[in-house]
Amino acid sequence: MYGRGRPNPLGDVCRFNGCQTMPRLVKAATYILLAISAGAGSCYAQEKPDAPEPKQSAPSASQTAEQDSTGDSRIGKTKLEKETGTVNDRIFEVMPNYGTVETSRQVPALGTGKKFRLATASVTDYFTFPFIGALAAIDQANNSPTSWGQGWGAYGKRYGASFADNGIGTYMTVAVFPSMLHEDPRYYTLSEGTFRQRAYHAINRLFVTRTDSGGTRFNNSEVFGNAAAAAFSNVYHAPEDRTFGRNVGTFGMLIMWDGLSNELKEFWPDIRRKVFHKKSP
Repeated sequence: MYGRGRPNPLGDVCRFNGCQTMPRLVKAATYILLAISAGAGSCYAQEKPDAPEPKQSAPSASQTAEQDSTGDSRIGKTKLEKETGTVNDRIFEVMPNYGTVETSRQVPALGTGKKFRLATASVTDYFTFPFIGALAAIDQANNSPTSWGQGWGAYGKRYGASFADNGIGTYMTVAVFPSMLHEDPRYYTLSEGTFRQRAYHAINRLFVTRTDSGGTRFNNSEVFGNAAAAAFSNVYHAPEDRTFGRNVGTFGMLIMWDGLSNELKEFWPDIRRKVFHKKSP
């Protein structure tokens, strides 16, 4: 995402910070992306190519029935995950990973109701609340925006604004625009190919998305959804933050976080397998 498929660990919760903290967040996100890429690339390089699998005969009727009853191990176990064909396999065991499709099997269609349920799951995830609190604390420490001052009342305003930014942005890119434009907000991992191909795939999904009918086209929901969320934030942000420059910066931050989120989603299965020694979600 949340990202495509937003709800993404960072794309979902790292929404609009005050303009004074933006350079620090950009720098931090860059370091995180470089570290993740280096770690994933190391895991990918060290992994030996699998030996060719022996040919197997067609499964018996009993085996097929057992497979149908257990389902794909790369699909989550909750009702929402089963209905959407996704897996919320938390990145580093804590970060939410809603809307990610790891399986190559055909996944269920995603209607309007399911899109809104995915968005709601991301906005109300338990990880979101302390993370938003940390972002509000950073703004409080930087006294951004200045007109809100200090104290618990000011902290509450910053927390509320950050939470609203996160929620509005998530609903715009995962539910509202995808429903209106018939686009699929889930993130489909490439899973195979070189490290460079997979890293490019994660970034490319910011601009190319699947449609509800199975085709592909320009990712209108990502671009226009984030733009709408940035513009709407002027309603409740402090007057000094209601500038064209801040809106452009916010839009760029959202796209950057979604790109980082996609990279995490793409390479998390490799990190999960090589570092945490878990073969499946």
